[in-house]
Amino acid sequence: MCEQRSWTRLTGALAFGVVVGLGAPLQAAPQNDLYDALRLDEMIAVMREEGLAYGDELAAQMIPGNAGSWSGLISAIYDTDRLGSIIEARFTQELGDTEIGPLLAFFRSGPGERIVQLELDARRAMIDSRVEDAAREAFRAADPDENRQEQLAQFIDSNDLLEGNVASALNASYRFYSGMVDGGAFSMSESDILSDVWAQEAETRSDTQEWLYAFLMLAYEPLPDDALDQYIALSRTEEGRALNRALLTAFGAAYDEISYALGLALAGQMQGQDL
Repeated sequence: MCEQRSWTRLTGALAFGVVVGLGAPLQAAPQNDLYDALRLDEMIAVMREEGLAYGDELAAQMIPGNAGSWSGLISAIYDTDRLGSIIEARFTQELGDTEIGPLLAFFRSGPGERIVQLELDARRAMIDSRVEDAAREAFRAADPDENRQEQLAQFIDSNDLLEGNVASALNASYRFYSGMVDGGAFSMSESDILSDVWAQEAETRSDTQEWLYAFLMLAYEPLPDDALDQYIALSRTEEGRALNRALLTAFGAAYDEISYALGLALAGQMQGQDL
């Protein structure tokens, strides 16, 4: 088996981190406004950049010299229009009748706008493995008793980011293996897949925790403590918790689909098929 990247460890990185029916017409406009304020279309574009880079790594590891139509398959899997449709629909559905006003007020404020920008910048920067390695090393070297580390611990705990992202990562891994099996790369029963995925839980948890802290340290380094305290306070409100659930669910749905498609495509390439 190849080592499957924990794709969904990233899902909480934007807005407490960090898309099937639509809401009623009166709900759709403010939910769309929040979607825009969070700049989720830009985050989806970053997802595509991450995915194309990972596709190259996966091909080098699993199908060296036999990529065939791999680049075209990866580009289709990370099509931003398709992913945007999934994420937007699930985001809207999960928000339901949540009161959007307090969320819009924050993310349209100076601190909120800056937080969204910093998160996007950090996600783009960490596509470079050298930046990610440096960010992880900075976390390992950090004093856990520093005020910023305590703030980040509160932020992660308030939003249930570790548990949410670990669960999403394990789900994505299950979907990846399922795609490989359905594509004929090898034979495994569902119980075998579940057992194999669950065996990754401890490693996935450790990696996810390190990535979350590394990402948040990098993203929020320029952010004043009081602005981060405002963000933490918002995340503890009913509206903040609803937003976090919507984001985790929406991006988790997208990464589940991505992971299955990756497994299916990789299986085809390993057997010399251009799916």
